[in-house]
Amino acid sequence: MNLPRQSLFLRLCLLSLLSTTLLLSACKGGDGAGEEGSKDEAKAEDGKDGKQDKDKVESVPVEIAVATRRPISASYTGTANLEAPGEAQVVAKTSGVVLQMLAEEGDAVRAGQVLARIDPEKTRLEVQRQQATVNKLANNYRRSQELLAQKLVSTEASDQIRYDLESARASLELTKLELSYTNITAPISGVIAQRMVKPGNLVGLNAPVFRIVDNSRLEAVLNVPERELGKLRVGMPVRMGVDALTGRSFEGSIDRLSPVVDAGSGTFRVVCTFKGGENLSPGMFGRIAIIYDQRDNALTVPRTALLEGEGETAVYVVRENKAVRVPVQVGFINGEIAEIVSGLREGERTITAGKVAVRDGTLVEVIQPQAAVATATAKAVPAKKADAEAQDAN
Repeated sequence: MNLPRQSLFLRLCLLSLLSTTLLLSACKGGDGAGEEGSKDEAKAEDGKDGKQDKDKVESVPVEIAVATRRPISASYTGTANLEAPGEAQVVAKTSGVVLQMLAEEGDAVRAGQVLARIDPEKTRLEVQRQQATVNKLANNYRRSQELLAQKLVSTEASDQIRYDLESARASLELTKLELSYTNITAPISGVIAQRMVKPGNLVGLNAPVFRIVDNSRLEAVLNVPERELGKLRVGMPVRMGVDALTGRSFEGSIDRLSPVVDAGSGTFRVVCTFKGGENLSPGMFGRIAIIYDQRDNALTVPRTALLEGEGETAVYVVRENKAVRVPVQVGFINGEIAEIVSGLREGERTITAGKVAVRDGTLVEVIQPQAAVATATAKAVPAKKADAEAQDAN
């Protein structure tokens, strides 16, 4: 009776164990399928991201500039210091103590104007002594002429008195000239640039007292390479800017061209003249441009768009979102602007920034320059503010 019961119990245990095993296998199989599904989704996402990354690498961001027509000039540029051709060093023509200064630095003076006075007392007394000598000899000569008419003196004696009188008169004139030198006068018209003495100073003969500069006409001397010799002519316009007066431009012209080229430096001298005044002063550092040709309707691009390597000049042009290398012929170059003589059409978009990462046929993406983005942002902020105020009012 116990054996059938034990067999039935064993069968129930085996059946329960088998059911548990099947249930565990089913759960394990479901987890595996879920993992495989997750792997497939991850692969699909990775493939999508890889494709997007590939597209981003192929599209190179660049900035562009449109080829436009504008006036452009050809010029030679150089630097030089302004000089005053009319300059004089005023010196003392006699020695003595300075009694009075009648001009100071910065004063405008005219030729012949008295600038300072030296003590004239000693020279004035010498003039009086010489005058007395002349008067005495003049009386002696007049008396000798009367005696000569009566044949009471010889002709030789009368002539000797005449020679002494002429010598005394010359000495008198020399002393008067010395007296006039006690007034120091301006030899030219201009501006007092420097005063070297003070009242009470003892000045010697030919000692410098003032320096006068005529700043009505200023010059700048350029040493120009000899290759420019055939392009420059006397009278050509010249434009100058000075560091001391930023934002201002001064007009002048070529006054003289040296006909000789210096063999050592390979340059020749070009003298440019400018009208004085207008805050221009001798010694200022000028940046000078000599304009020797000009075109009013030239096709131009920024100089940064040029590719000047590989034996030819070219630009990258954006066509159908791709960079196309186009050989061009360059004409005048003026600062940051270059003239394109051939190879480019008006309105074509040339790449100015990002050229390093671009090759012929590269897919490019034109981005808005930073300045334009800032301008657009500045315009958008007031608009958003107005919208917010309108919503608050509602």
